[in-house]
Amino acid sequence: MLMTLVDGQPDAGVPADDRGLNYGDGVFRTLAVRGGRVCWWPRQYSKLAADCAAIGIRAPEPAILLSDIHAIVSRLPECALRITVTRGSGGRGYARPAVARTRRIVSASPLPDYPAAWTSDGVAVRLCELRLSEQAALAGIKHLGRLENVLARAEWEDPEIAEGLLQDQAGCIIEGTRCNLFLVEKGALVTPDLSRCGVAGLTRDLVIEAAACHGLRCSVEPVARARLESADEAFLVNSLIGLWPIAAFGRKRWRKFTVAPLVRKWLDAIDNPAA
Repeated sequence: MLMTLVDGQPDAGVPADDRGLNYGDGVFRTLAVRGGRVCWWPRQYSKLAADCAAIGIRAPEPAILLSDIHAIVSRLPECALRITVTRGSGGRGYARPAVARTRRIVSASPLPDYPAAWTSDGVAVRLCELRLSEQAALAGIKHLGRLENVLARAEWEDPEIAEGLLQDQAGCIIEGTRCNLFLVEKGALVTPDLSRCGVAGLTRDLVIEAAACHGLRCSVEPVARARLESADEAFLVNSLIGLWPIAAFGRKRWRKFTVAPLVRKWLDAIDNPAA
């Protein structure tokens, strides 16, 4: 990490009894900072606040978080920001404390330096052996329990593989270890159903909204492996990578991308409120 603030204090450290550390009792968001601008701040905060509400944590006020963010961005105008919110300390075992004091952690790390060709020519992806557990109460939320993603990412070391795809217990592809997935079928978009597991990222929301604005049908449906292999195109999205077309999956190859570059242009053209 380049810089970390814990409850606004630089490098203060997190207490050993923090519930996020002990139980994964918290949520987080990852944001891109470019040219001193925190991309999509109002929307990112709304996602953070919604995830906090979903697990019964009071979200920090936006002005307080912005104070932390500006303290970091004033020194690091190009970075990846992570905002972590935990239920704080207290409680006995799994029982929540009667009065919880939310803890906020804002940290900065270097923006990832991916090959430029991954954006233009596409990426190779693989299917992970690990399958996601299903819990509808947590589906879509970016909570701190990311052990499944850690184990899935440990399945490969080949630097030519950009991402691993995760399936649910029924064998439907849900997402990448850090990205959301879209297919292109006969000029329409399809993205996996996240009602039982997976993370609903902000860029996924933006793609769905952009498609609606431009008259491109986008549906949320189960995506089996065979459906991905038969798709006209497929692409990955998140807040740091933007959009990567998928060029290779197993023996399947995609050589021509038409819709993915168009969606990228739409995303680039959307008004991007920043902090």
